[in-house]
Amino acid sequence: MSGHSKWATIKHKKAATDAKRGQLFTKVIKEITVAARHGGKPDTNPRLRVAIERAKEASMPADNIDRAIKKGTGELEGVSYEDITLEGYAPGGVAVYVEGVSDNKNRTTSEVRTIFTKKGGNMAGAGSVSWMFEKKGYIVVSRKAVDEDRLMGIVLDSGAEDMVVEEENFAVKTAPTDFYKVKKALEDNKVAVESAEITLIPKSTVKVVGDDVKKVLDLVEALEEHEDVQNVYANFDIPDDMLKE
Repeated sequence: MSGHSKWATIKHKKAATDAKRGQLFTKVIKEITVAARHGGKPDTNPRLRVAIERAKEASMPADNIDRAIKKGTGELEGVSYEDITLEGYAPGGVAVYVEGVSDNKNRTTSEVRTIFTKKGGNMAGAGSVSWMFEKKGYIVVSRKAVDEDRLMGIVLDSGAEDMVVEEENFAVKTAPTDFYKVKKALEDNKVAVESAEITLIPKSTVKVVGDDVKKVLDLVEALEEHEDVQNVYANFDIPDDMLKE
């Protein structure tokens, strides 16, 4: 999971820059709108709860969040968005799974296909790579923030499935249903969290070396920058020092 942990942390720090450009606001509003279709109460709608937390992390005004929820529930008129998932491969045989929200599925599919092609990858059919990932709660904690034994006790007692010690971080994995319980336990124990999300984690990884490192990361970043793309998951394993670069 080394590549996944490092990438999760990098993305979390990158979010502040995205928010300044307004890009993150646009994406989060779309996600809140679609999530709110299944109910406007975050306590009973986990997807909406995650989207609202993401909005708050980006310092989105409460009025914007409220309007997006009302558009999703139909209380306010708005653009009709739908979920979209696309699958493919990056250079080096890395599996890539893309989640998006779009008001024009055909346009988004065409534009994402172009990104794959330009960056040396290729799109694949539905189901080609989705089986390689599993939904999990995923929490990254800096090794400087807490003693390993103390953290292990907190997360396992609160329902975590596993904790992995990495070069700079501890990576905690949970079932999606236990994610908030474990996150709250860390907050209650004043343990600072680098990043925390319900995400798709690869069941196995592909080691990426040489020129393919930049090619894979360029593709992933280009996909993430597309306005209709919400999340990009990939099963690359890239050494930490290369990811930092």
